[in-house]
Amino acid sequence: MSAVTRGKFMYFAFGSNLLKERLQLANPSAIFFSTGRLKDYKLNFGLWEQHVESAWHGGVATIESCPGAEVWGVIWTLSNENLRSLDNQEGVSLGQYSPIEVSVETGQGTMLCRTYQMNNFHACPPSPQYKQVVCLGAEQNGLPVEYLKNLEAIKTNNYEGPSVLDEIRDVLK
Repeated sequence: MSAVTRGKFMYFAFGSNLLKERLQLANPSAIFFSTGRLKDYKLNFGLWEQHVESAWHGGVATIESCPGAEVWGVIWTLSNENLRSLDNQEGVSLGQYSPIEVSVETGQGTMLCRTYQMNNFHACPPSPQYKQVVCLGAEQNGLPVEYLKNLEAIKTNNYEGPSVLDEIRDVLK
């Protein structure tokens, strides 16, 4: 199945957009389709420039090619009308991320999905708030327990100030 069909597209989320409330802040058409596994990639955290400030005050998720590794995530169905807002959220026009098409394994077979890969990657630990949103999303969508344990073991930068998590908390109330 193609990543774009009948006015909708499939999006594979592996970072903060695992959490429905986070994704729907800017992309209200997002509907859960399935969990899935992206083979031969690994999850990493960083920034697109060495000393850039991010809304999350630390590294954010990206995927890197890595034979034998796997990244679990969520496939969302979004209206084509949200393609621009999703690209904007991922900083495509700023050169932060590039959209790529990946084959994701699901219980319903392999799906072609749009996802995003960071450009000019510089490793940087995530903030505790960003890690919390990723873990909440993994838990919310029933990703494998072993994978969730790996996410929970990720070291953070111990940032304690305000972040995007504050906006999400307002939606969760």
